[in-house]
Amino acid sequence: MFVLYFVLWLIYYGSVTLESVLFGLGIAAAIFAFTCAFLDHSIKKEFRLYKRVPQMIHYVYVLICEIVKANLAVIHMILSEEEELEPVLVRFHSDLKTPTGRAFLANAITLTPGTITVLLEDGEYVVHCLDEDLAEGMDTSVCAQMIARIEKD
Repeated sequence: MFVLYFVLWLIYYGSVTLESVLFGLGIAAAIFAFTCAFLDHSIKKEFRLYKRVPQMIHYVYVLICEIVKANLAVIHMILSEEEELEPVLVRFHSDLKTPTGRAFLANAITLTPGTITVLLEDGEYVVHCLDEDLAEGMDTSVCAQMIARIEKD
């Protein structure tokens, strides 16, 4: 959060000078201290977040690749005259432990073309799929595995 506060300060200030950097460091430190004192944040959580950054960048890359693959599949379904679409509702359970991880998986499913997360309750997902082919392996998808790995760290 400290780095985020500092970068936002530099963006809003508009120029990078010694004065703006020093003043920005002070402002970022004050806001970070407030965050730690009143919003249940700590320096340990901060370092855990920094440790996860490479995994999160890799997750975003994999998610973008999955979105592109799903786009191509949906385009093929739409342009293919011989294939009849069979929409289906799929229920599955995920072993993700944190609400944040569950929300990340639900959002990844919804961002992927042809699928929409309809319901998420206690790790139980209900997903509407444009076709049965898109419903295969949602609970064991690459994104679900990566989110589980990020949760463990």
